[in-house]
Amino acid sequence: RLSRADRPIGTWLLLLPCWWGLLLASATTGRFGLFDAWIALGCALGAFLMRGAGCTWNDIADRKIDASVARTRSRPIPSGQVTVQGAVIWMVVQALISLAILLTFPPAAILLGFAALIPVAIYPFAKRFTWWPQVFLGLAFNWGALLAWTAHTGSLGLPTVILYVGGIVWTLFYDTIYAHQDTEDDALIGVKSTARLFGDKTKTWLRGFLVGLLALMGVAIILAAGERSILSLVIALGGPWAMGWHLAWQQRSFDAEDGPKLLRLFRSNRDAGLIPLPFFAVALLL
Repeated sequence: RLSRADRPIGTWLLLLPCWWGLLLASATTGRFGLFDAWIALGCALGAFLMRGAGCTWNDIADRKIDASVARTRSRPIPSGQVTVQGAVIWMVVQALISLAILLTFPPAAILLGFAALIPVAIYPFAKRFTWWPQVFLGLAFNWGALLAWTAHTGSLGLPTVILYVGGIVWTLFYDTIYAHQDTEDDALIGVKSTARLFGDKTKTWLRGFLVGLLALMGVAIILAAGERSILSLVIALGGPWAMGWHLAWQQRSFDAEDGPKLLRLFRSNRDAGLIPLPFFAVALLL
């Protein structure tokens, strides 16, 4: 529970940008080999472990806030089921296993893996000093797009940087929905979020994030696969187009007063993030 292993949606949201970056890089180079299969698997294992380590760190940093929020006061640390010392040990164990996986990647990707710890460390404190903590979550959760691209190509590229920014916009979309579950408690204890900032204008903001994500993903795909055949480019662009329909459904279904629906919409972003993958895979084959 400390690692949220019982709630796999966070692992998916951390993993999917990795697979986007890997397949987009493969579509650029026109190859996908055995090592790329390991990158995909390594990212999956790393996403599970680092999401667990990140959640553990978040619970350590937020233990006093979590004790004041109805939805989170039953978490292991504020409820007294796990000590802070025990949580720190568990966090380090998960991080060390992740490090062992990271060290099998090329040097540039390893450096990016270490750099990812910066937004992870900052995120739990962001809601104390900015109305946009979701930006810091996006910086951490979409880092895999940079890492997986670099693991395949050996260096960063402009397409994956743009894809990374698009992923941050996607995080703003889904985590704003998620944050609406806690707006009343957050207001009482002074915790900031985009949900509180946007208020009754959230649907308009969600529409803007949707358009921004699709535009950024489209530009990233054109830059990455523009030199391949027109057919492969069109198929790759079908990924964000199809994902956009799913996100549009979420935007239309949003109801700030319906907690269970908010959680269902948030969790449906696993399916939304999976949608571009078969389009990218087919584009790679052409």
